[in-house]
Amino acid sequence: MMKALRKYLNKIKPNFEPEGKLHAFRSLYDGFETFLFVPNTTSKTGVNIHDAIDSKRIMSFVVIALMPALLFGMYNVGYQHFAAAAVKLGDAGILASASFFELFFYGFFAVLPKILVSYIVGLGIEFAWAQWKGEEIQEGFLVSGILIPMIVPVNCPLWILAISVAFAVIIGKEIFGGTGMNIFNPALICRAFLFFAYPTKMSGDAVWVADEKILGMGYNLPDGFTMATPLGEIGQGMAPKAELCDMVTGFIPGSIGETSVIAIAIGALILLLTRIASWKTMLSVFVGGALMAAVFSATKMTAIPWYEHLVLGGFCFGAVFMATDPVTSARTETGKWIYGFIIGVMAIVIRVMNPGYPEGMMLAILLMNMFAPTIDHFVVERNISKRLKRNKD
Repeated sequence: MMKALRKYLNKIKPNFEPEGKLHAFRSLYDGFETFLFVPNTTSKTGVNIHDAIDSKRIMSFVVIALMPALLFGMYNVGYQHFAAAAVKLGDAGILASASFFELFFYGFFAVLPKILVSYIVGLGIEFAWAQWKGEEIQEGFLVSGILIPMIVPVNCPLWILAISVAFAVIIGKEIFGGTGMNIFNPALICRAFLFFAYPTKMSGDAVWVADEKILGMGYNLPDGFTMATPLGEIGQGMAPKAELCDMVTGFIPGSIGETSVIAIAIGALILLLTRIASWKTMLSVFVGGALMAAVFSATKMTAIPWYEHLVLGGFCFGAVFMATDPVTSARTETGKWIYGFIIGVMAIVIRVMNPGYPEGMMLAILLMNMFAPTIDHFVVERNISKRLKRNKD
C-alpha cells in the first residue's frame, strides 16, 4: 500500500514543480509528502549539527507518549459522568452496572469533537499561512493539536475552543515565524486565552463533568449540576474529598488528560527512553515544587501534605509534556536545572498565594518560557568567562 502511495505521489509531483499547473499549492503537497514519508534529501554544503531523528519523528514520539493520558482521560470522562448521574439521580446502580466500554466510548465521543476542532482549525490556519508565505508546512501542530484538547475541561464549548486555537496558532506561533521560532508554548497560549477570555468556561465547579447524553449514551443531568475538582476545593479553603489513591490513578474531575499520574508517568518513560525530553527539566520541576510545597506545609499555609500538590491538577502533566518542550524551554544543561526548578516553585506559589487561581502550572511555565533565553544567555556567558579565566591562568 505504501509503495502504491509513494508511486502515486511521484506521479503527481511534477504538477507541483515550478513549471507545473499546481505550483501554487506546492506547500500543501510538501506537507502531505513529508508527513507520510521521510524526506530523502540531505544538505550538501555548510556545517550542520544533526542526529538520527527529524522533527517529524520527534513529534510522533510525543504523540505516542500522550496516548496513555488521552485514553485514560476519555475513560475518566465517562466514569465521572456516570458517577455524577448515580449521585444526582439517586441510583447507585448506574455506575456499578456501566461496563468499561460504556464508560470509555461515552468519553471517546465527548472528547473526539474537541480533537477534531483543534486539528481542523489549527492545521487549516497553518496550511493557509504556509500557502500565503510560500513556505513548507511544519509538523509542530501535530503535538499542539492533541495537547490542547487534553488541557481543557470536557464542557468547554467547541466554538470557544476554535477561537482559542486560532489565537494560539496565529498570535502564539506564526507571528514569531512558525515552528521552532515561538517563544511561548502554543497549547498553553490557547489555555491562557481560554482562561482570561472565557473564565467561566475554564474554572468553577460546572465545567468538569459532561452533563448530557451523547449518541444515546449516558444521562441528561439536572441544570446547574456542579462538581468541584480537588484543587477547586483547596482554593475554597476546604480539604479535598478525594483520596490519594484516586489522585494518583486519576479518578477525579479535571482537565481531560491531566488527572492520571500513572498514565502521565508512562508517557514520561516513553519520552525519556527515546531521549525526546530532558530528565533534568522534569526532575527539577518536581524538586522545585516539592521544596516549595514542603515550605508552605511546614508554615501551615496550605491544608494538604506537600506530596499531594505534585499529583493534583496539571502539575505532572505540565512537568512532563509542557516544561520539556524543546522549543520554548532552556537548552543549556545547567539552564534546564534552573528553568525547571523555578517552574516548580512558581507553580506552588501561585496555587497557594492566589486562591482565585488554584492551578498555577500554566502561568509558571509561560513565565519561564519568557525567561528561558535569558537563563541560557547567562549560562553561556558564565562558561565563556570560566574558559577565558583558565586560559589566562
